[in-house]
Amino acid sequence: MGDWFPRIYDMAMRPLEQTKFKKIRTTLLDEAVGRILEVGSGTGVNFPYYRNATHVDAIEPNPTMRQQSYKNVRNSHVPIQTYSVKAEKLPFADNSFDSVVATLVFCTIPDPLQALEEIQRVGKPGAKLLLFEHVKVNQAFLEKTQDVLTPLWKQVCDGCHLNRDTLGILNQSNFSILNVDSHYKGIFLSITCFNNK
Repeated sequence: MGDWFPRIYDMAMRPLEQTKFKKIRTTLLDEAVGRILEVGSGTGVNFPYYRNATHVDAIEPNPTMRQQSYKNVRNSHVPIQTYSVKAEKLPFADNSFDSVVATLVFCTIPDPLQALEEIQRVGKPGAKLLLFEHVKVNQAFLEKTQDVLTPLWKQVCDGCHLNRDTLGILNQSNFSILNVDSHYKGIFLSITCFNNK
């Protein structure tokens, strides 16, 4: 796939970002404290929302999205360093992070359980994992629609699985789920987890 999807991503998402997503991101990222790992930072949409961070290490494997994020790095209130790496193999020492953030990214990670193992490894004991994700919907017609559309959607939208059951995957991990907030009738979830190690 070419780099057209990353180039239109911000424009396509702008209507959602300027309405409810802004409030969701503000609320979620207020909980991110200390040294923060952001997984799949994309075009840096979250960067202006960090207020309680001492430093953010942001990983993004897509070079076009990472390049587009530099404008948001410059507009951030905290120091941010970006890395071109994947979530399944993080280049950080054990117990490095106080908080981990992932927004609208677990749908694209090829091996989400491996990514969660790595996040747990680099997070400190008791670190929060803060997610905002679109997920598989628990409604028969919409669930079937997501299943039918996902193969094409993955090709068009940079590997995004419309039908990824991120909450179910988290339940298979060693994180404890502290809170789940539903948005847009369950299509999007804000999830707060605790690193149990």
